[in-house]
Amino acid sequence: MITLKGTNIYLRALEPEDLEFIYKIENNESIWDVSNTQTPYSRFLIRQYLENAHQDIYEAKQLRLAICLNDTFEAVGLIDLFDFDPKNNRAGVGIVILSEINRNSGIGSEALQLVINYAFNQLQLHQLYANIGSDNEISLQLFTKFGFQKIGVKKDWIKVNNVFKDEILYQLINYT
Repeated sequence: MITLKGTNIYLRALEPEDLEFIYKIENNESIWDVSNTQTPYSRFLIRQYLENAHQDIYEAKQLRLAICLNDTFEAVGLIDLFDFDPKNNRAGVGIVILSEINRNSGIGSEALQLVINYAFNQLQLHQLYANIGSDNEISLQLFTKFGFQKIGVKKDWIKVNNVFKDEILYQLINYT
């Protein structure tokens, strides 16, 4: 079995050719509140990031993978393991699907399942966590579908358009 390949999608490392795709995602203001971004990224900075994307997760403390369609090889989103902590065997996980067309098609579910399997089986992590805005219903449903448990609420954590919103901390523990 290939770890990062599913029925409809596969996950792959970032390539220099992903510059415009990453640029489009990082500069999409509609998702800045979920990515804690406040300023646009230049192509120069993204190019530098991509030049270092080959770093091992143990070195970079993160792993960003492109979510690609099996039939067209098109990149449609990103899934990240971040704040990788090998001492405590944990990492955060985040996902973004670029277009509305692909958001309710099962791509996010398949990508999350692949990265959970990878994190627990390949990286031998004990737990994954996700920080999700309390009004992000799609992400709340996605993560709870895979057994992530709500373990806390960070009150008034995120300021969006001068309104403070809660952020919920979810955790998935690997007991095997």
